Amino acid sequence: MRIATSLALFALAALAEIGGAWLVWQGVREHRGWLWVGAGVVALGLYGLVATLQPDAHFGRILAAYGGVFVAGSLAWAMVLDGFRPDRYDVVGALVCLVGVAVIMYAPRSA
Repeated sequence: MRIATSLALFALAALAEIGGAWLVWQGVREHRGWLWVGAGVVALGLYGLVATLQPDAHFGRILAAYGGVFVAGSLAWAMVLDGFRPDRYDVVGALVCLVGVAVIMYAPRSA
């Protein structure tokens, strides 16, 4: 159950951070306005909050592992919302990152 909770929190954090960054991008680079930027800033703040809910108590471990989730999530976001088509190196790189997430977060450790 702890791993399922952790994975759900990583997914929620990715949605908040990637979505927030995308909203800021849309507001500034695509000239959609400050309302988009403001919504992005709120979403980015929610990312920070969600990250604190992880069951593991080590900030560095969580943030390092989340980096791998962010890589894979960013590519998935770009595919869905921007029509981006990753090449095989993008896919392999994202898979390597996700393996890193699993090792960092869920490898058996002695207490």
